[in-house]
Amino acid sequence: MTMSNEQDIAENRNPGPAEETLDVQELQAALAEAQASAAESKDLYLRALAELDNVRKRAVRDIEQAHKYVLERFANDLLAVKDGLELGLSSDANADALRAGTESTLKLLNKAFENAQLIEISPQGEVFNPELHEAMIAQPSAEHVPNTVIQVIQKGYQLNGRLLRPARVIVAKEP
Repeated sequence: MTMSNEQDIAENRNPGPAEETLDVQELQAALAEAQASAAESKDLYLRALAELDNVRKRAVRDIEQAHKYVLERFANDLLAVKDGLELGLSSDANADALRAGTESTLKLLNKAFENAQLIEISPQGEVFNPELHEAMIAQPSAEHVPNTVIQVIQKGYQLNGRLLRPARVIVAKEP
């Protein structure tokens, strides 16, 4: 090695006091910048966390309000049905008037079901579907195609595509 290379190496190993101060100042500035950046990131994180919590609480509150509103609307529809039944029971009407009142009350109830998106399943004459129907009896029949519903014992109902109660039916089988 030459003398100048040795001097260069020696200078690189042992920085002078001015260079050492400059490096410390750069490191302190970089540290301060990193700390400021970390504080800003922490602040943004805490704000995002608080906003997420607020959104969650708002969603829970909105769902509760939606459930209450739906039940309130359905209850209001059923009040008209109850009023009609009470009026029919309190009157001294003849059989024709009672029948007309009962039909009117049934129309109100059907309207309430329609508003609540409650769909009636009455599969008379349809092919038996075990997902929507419950076979009570398999009856031999030469008049009907096997595996078809020949009588509905009790209608079924769906709410928003979900089965509430299957239709109870009598199904035809080969004689």
